[in-house]
Amino acid sequence: MIQHLDDRLREEARRYRLVFACPDCASFDPGEPDRDGAAPAGGAPRCSLGYPVAPHLSQDLDGRDEIVFCKAFELR
Repeated sequence: MIQHLDDRLREEARRYRLVFACPDCASFDPGEPDRDGAAPAGGAPRCSLGYPVAPHLSQDLDGRDEIVFCKAFELR
């Protein structure tokens, strides 16, 4: 679901601590960090259900016009 993001929604999301991004989802696999702890070596971040994670990785509400909500999101 794609939701237009305006100032009111930004304010309410912060006030009520809306979580919607992959890192907060029970199905998210962040991958394995490499030896330096930098980039994933054992695989890139992924959804265990097979959904794309790119549209859902960022939790930042500033500088964007919309939020893409995942239909399979389940809070950790």
